[in-house]
Amino acid sequence: MTDTAKQDHVLIFDTTLRDGEQSPGATMTHDEKLEIAEMLDDMGVDIIEAGFPIASEGDFAAVSEIARRAKSAQICGLARANFKDIDRCWEAVKHAARPRIHTFIGTSPLHRDIPKLNKDQMAERIHETVTHARNLCDNVQWSPMDATRTEEDYLFRVVEIAIKAGATTINIPDTVGYTAPRESADIIRRLIENVPGADEIIFATHCHNDLGMATANSLAAVEAGARQIECTINGLGERAGNTALEEVVMALKVRNDIMPYQTGIDAKKIMQISRRVASVSGFAVQYNKAIVGKNAFAHESGIHQDGMLKNSETFEIMRPEDVGLTETNIVMGKHSGRAALRSKLADLGFELADNQLKDVFVRFKELADRKKEIFEDDLIALMRDSDASEQNDYLKVKSLRVVCGTDGPQEAALTLTIDGEEKSVTATGDGPVDATFNAVKALYDHSAHLQLYQVHAVTEGTDAQATVSVRMEEDGNIATGQSADTDTVVASAKAYVNALNRLIARRSKVAPNSDVKEINYKDVS
Repeated sequence: MTDTAKQDHVLIFDTTLRDGEQSPGATMTHDEKLEIAEMLDDMGVDIIEAGFPIASEGDFAAVSEIARRAKSAQICGLARANFKDIDRCWEAVKHAARPRIHTFIGTSPLHRDIPKLNKDQMAERIHETVTHARNLCDNVQWSPMDATRTEEDYLFRVVEIAIKAGATTINIPDTVGYTAPRESADIIRRLIENVPGADEIIFATHCHNDLGMATANSLAAVEAGARQIECTINGLGERAGNTALEEVVMALKVRNDIMPYQTGIDAKKIMQISRRVASVSGFAVQYNKAIVGKNAFAHESGIHQDGMLKNSETFEIMRPEDVGLTETNIVMGKHSGRAALRSKLADLGFELADNQLKDVFVRFKELADRKKEIFEDDLIALMRDSDASEQNDYLKVKSLRVVCGTDGPQEAALTLTIDGEEKSVTATGDGPVDATFNAVKALYDHSAHLQLYQVHAVTEGTDAQATVSVRMEEDGNIATGQSADTDTVVASAKAYVNALNRLIARRSKVAPNSDVKEINYKDVS
């Protein structure tokens, strides 16, 4: 193993709160953003891209508060290539002990056509805006969006301009996940070899996963000289997502023999933050997801199990505890007390105050009365459900009774608490879930369109909890709701109501700054 004290350090730039939140339906609340930022800072992330300050008053407030609270991480905000964006960004991040401005513009032919700038006009815009950002902050990152589809000679030209204007980090985004690892490495290598001043700044890589190569592309870029990886927890992000933080961190750790680079990430905190991001974003982690998926350390094949019993290294290249998984899956039940519950939740990464524990314990006992054995996944689902119930309370499911079967009609008798007032209705539908959703709409009329309905069993057995995810769209706003219950229809009703509550909360917020629509760069960097 290479001596880590002599290894090159790779900076981890996490953009879960900016690029990750752009995933349709992944919008987080203000408090959730602060919580995730604190966890990122605590696990050793070098740079946290906290948001896009000019996008809305809510985004500005979150970035500002994260900047004030940061302990060691640099706090970065995103800004388009105009003075108004950059000034707003600086106003938000200046409260941090280590602030950073990240400004960008699309440089490929397709993106140059959006603002109708020719090559010279765009070059001038880059010089002016990077200079302006550097006059405000001595830590400036610049990105040529869609760099991997930009003509090489023009990419060299604009990167040189940005460096001369004062950029301290040059990020090379593979905005649409088009690049392959060899190309990713070649771009970084040729920039370092051909651009004056390249040896004085840090090159970063930002890869999307449209072709499933984001992690490979990022690692290839590092081998070619990049020293910053932009990534997100669970690979959250636009379309197929971004480079997953957990994947690059563990790849560098496990294969340190051929990639002699180190990060400052405490890998044992990976599972905790993975679960929390999945919970607040409403995006469940796929079972076979590398590092953090439920099956990442599961072995069912007889050959694999036999090998594991004899020597775990036969089929495991890393230990579950390396990423924060508990070694044992202790079963809890209705006789378990508060101290045992608190201890078990702490093992899973949930630190609860006394008042929080009191509420969760009541829910735990209710679940234990319906389910003989409660496993770790049940507790995680319980915590997600508790979070949703605490944060969204305009609509609440008071009671639900359904009639279903082959004879029909399928019927749902529902009582909702709407802004503190109980209302009831009976509705029919094509199945019990459809009838339940019709009942919700009858009590609370809305125009939201159901985009996604998914059901997953939390554990095995006929008494397993069902985790239901619902995604809804209304007037361009997308919200996701989740809930878990041993009754699938009850879980469906609560998830549907949670999604509606998020949409209601978004309606009450200040509308996004109208200037954001000047250039519709939702898929930035």
